[in-house]
Amino acid sequence: MEFHLALSTIVTTFLFFLVIAFLIFNKTRLNRSKHNAPPRAKGAWPIIGHLHLLGGSRPPQQVLGDLADKYGPIFTIKLGFHQALVVSSGEIAKECYTTNDKVFASRPKSKAVEIMGYNYAMFGLAPYGDYWRQVRKIITLEVLSQRRVEMLGHVRESELKASLKDIHEAWENNKESEGSNMVKVDMKQWFGTLVLNIVVGVISGKRFQTNDEEGIHFQNVIRKFFELLGAFVASDYIPYMDRFDLGGYENEMKLVWKEMDNIMDGWLQEHKREIESGQQLERNQVFLDVLISSLQGAPKEDFPGFDHDTVIKASCLALRLTLATLIQQFELVKPSDEPIDMSESSGLTTSKATPLEVLLSPRSSLNT
Repeated sequence: MEFHLALSTIVTTFLFFLVIAFLIFNKTRLNRSKHNAPPRAKGAWPIIGHLHLLGGSRPPQQVLGDLADKYGPIFTIKLGFHQALVVSSGEIAKECYTTNDKVFASRPKSKAVEIMGYNYAMFGLAPYGDYWRQVRKIITLEVLSQRRVEMLGHVRESELKASLKDIHEAWENNKESEGSNMVKVDMKQWFGTLVLNIVVGVISGKRFQTNDEEGIHFQNVIRKFFELLGAFVASDYIPYMDRFDLGGYENEMKLVWKEMDNIMDGWLQEHKREIESGQQLERNQVFLDVLISSLQGAPKEDFPGFDHDTVIKASCLALRLTLATLIQQFELVKPSDEPIDMSESSGLTTSKATPLEVLLSPRSSLNT
């Protein structure tokens, strides 16, 4: 009896000290974690966090810039139920996207990407994982390889020349009708058409003529697509509001996705028929052809949850361009002495609220 009491006392004492040691260790670890954690900006409201700061009349980047001046180059804010890390230092950003790149490889889930990005199949917006790695491998090695980009260089060159020729013809027509050596150009419209034709040319081999109804429609769909990608959807930040379509964005996204999918599917089926006919040369292959060829015979297990057509259509929505040739070919002058309006609009990317207009006149070395 005494032996059992002694054993029970020893076990109880051991467990007591074990619990105390765990609590001390855990508290020390939490204190150390809090000490190393970046500061959180003050002013968060219940439920919505700091969203009220970003929803005012001032552009979000200016608000975040003011917070960075106050809290330093790295701090956190609450966006509804989610915590966001704000970095305004190039050195820290480099650390995030090199040493810790896998941690930051995924993007937060959003209703826009779910609906318009083929349920997160769109490369660049898909969560990091097996699917992301497989698509990245194909895009890097097959679609955006140096050899492939060089092979499609003629598309960019020919489109840029055609667009510059359009400006020159507009200048000549204006000179004859108005007697002016200058022509006013809406740069937003000009660059929009240029970008549209280069992207469409590289992806599908098509080209839209000036004032082409199909081209204008596609451009409007693309513009609406990116506008909705940057729209504020309450359920992205407060999940239990998913049942409410505040602002009607979800319905708009479904309509835009349907139009975009119809366009992409038409291109896809057309190129499939061309490949099956066996008449296409490698040098004429555009991105759609490369994606179709790369995915032929690929096991579906490599792309869990998505069929090959979805992977192809979702992978055709991103490219970059340059302005250098335009600057070299024309003299640019402002229409008036008024300063350029640099006010900004909201959206997925920050752009000018008012279109930039310039007066262009060709340099003497321009080849027509």
